[in-house]
Order: sequence, then structure tokens, then C-alpha cells
Amino acid sequence: MPKRILQGVVTGDANAQTVTVSVERRFTHPVLKKTIRKSKKYRAHDPKNEFKIGDAVRIQECAPISKTKRWEVVAS
Repeated sequence: MPKRILQGVVTGDANAQTVTVSVERRFTHPVLKKTIRKSKKYRAHDPKNEFKIGDAVRIQECAPISKTKRWEVVAS
């Protein structure tokens, strides 16, 4: 099964080797037929601490690295 790849914006980089990435998805509400924006935050592994707040990045699923980290940064 292929690993999921998501695109988002870095919203936090305070922890060592970790970035918080906010991923936004858009969909049409089934009843109201209105476009809705929902966002979710993911903690991703950044081994070189190279990404800063505001950077657009792509993250990929991986094996659990810590209690909260299940994603790794692929590229910007």
C-alpha cells in the first residue's frame, strides 16, 4: 500500500527535529453544497532542523518515531 503524501505549511518549529505542519483540505458540504475549509495539524520529523515557520512542505507517512510523530518531511 502506498504511503500518503500531504502538502501543508509549517506552523511550529520549537522542538528539536520536529515541525508542526498544518494541512488544509477543501470539500463540498453534502447538504449545503458549500465549499468548506478544514485544517489539521501533523507533527513531522525534520532531522536537520532545516524548515522554519511559513515554509510550504510535503510530508509522508512513516513508522512511528515518537508518541506523536508518524510523518516525515519529504521536501519543500
